[in-house]
Amino acid sequence: MSESTTRDERFAHGLEVMGQVDGGTGPRVLDALADISPELGHQVVAWGFGEIYSRPRLQPRDRQLVTLGMLTALGGCEPQLEVHVDFSLNAGLTPEEIVEALLHSAGYCGFPKALNATLVARKVFAERGLLPVGQQPAPDTTSA
Repeated sequence: MSESTTRDERFAHGLEVMGQVDGGTGPRVLDALADISPELGHQVVAWGFGEIYSRPRLQPRDRQLVTLGMLTALGGCEPQLEVHVDFSLNAGLTPEEIVEALLHSAGYCGFPKALNATLVARKVFAERGLLPVGQQPAPDTTSA
């Protein structure tokens, strides 16, 4: 967006971008903030989605992988992680890819954070009828 766009235009653009991955859940964020900090809701949409998320160098599914990793590493972000697991599915990631990304995070941010994130993913998958995910461990392809 250019410097000359208005506040309302940035917000409208952010809503459009958010709508591409939110599956209709985005307005819940705005509703949750309406009586306490509508400005924070505005900034999440206008800046977070309108300015950052809409940048062209990463595809939405890749942005979601990065977001899942960062929210997992931060810990204590389970409500946001829940939203972004949902967004990740809408952006084209499969449940198996999400689980693999969260498993991968265990080596970098520890088992407790990876477990918490995986349980959040499980909740979202259950709500969407996507359980069970991956019945068996991946086969060992390293032995001949």
